[in-house]
Amino acid sequence: MRHRKAGRKFGRNSTHRRAMFRNLAGNLVLHERIETTEAKAKELRRIADRLVTRAARLRDDLVVDVSKLSEEERSRVLARRVHAQRLVARFLPRRLTRVLADGTVEEVDLVHKLFHEIAPRYLDRIKEDKGGGYTRIVKMMPRRGDNAPMALIEFLDAESKG
Repeated sequence: MRHRKAGRKFGRNSTHRRAMFRNLAGNLVLHERIETTEAKAKELRRIADRLVTRAARLRDDLVVDVSKLSEEERSRVLARRVHAQRLVARFLPRRLTRVLADGTVEEVDLVHKLFHEIAPRYLDRIKEDKGGGYTRIVKMMPRRGDNAPMALIEFLDAESKG
C-alpha cells in the first residue's frame, strides 16, 4: 500500500530529485513556460504553486510602497517580505541567465522576479481564496526519440505577457 507516499521518484535519489526540481522551477520562473515530460510537469506544478503562494500570501504587503508607511509599519512589512523571500530562496536558484532574441545574455534574479512580476498577478486569486492553480499543463505530442509523453507547463497569463 502506498499510503502517505506522495510524489514520484523518477529513478533518482532524493538529492538528485531536489536538484532536478530546483532547476525546473528556476527555469519555469525565468521563462514562464517550459516543455518537459508529463510526469515532471505534474510534480513541478505542486512545487511552483507553493512558491507562488508563498509570495502571494503577503497580499497587500507585496505591492505596498514602503516609503509611505510609518516606521513601525515599514519594519513589519519589510520583515514579512524578507522572511518570505528567504523561504523561497532556499529552494529556487538565486540567478539564472537567458539569451534574448538579439543574442545578448541577461542575468535574472529569480526571487525578485517571482515576488515583483509573477506573484502580483495572482493577488486576486488569493483574495478570492481560490488557493493554487497558478500553472497550466498542456499535453503535447510524444518525444521523438523515446516516445515519452511531453507537456508544456506555464504560468497562467503567460501568453498575455508575450
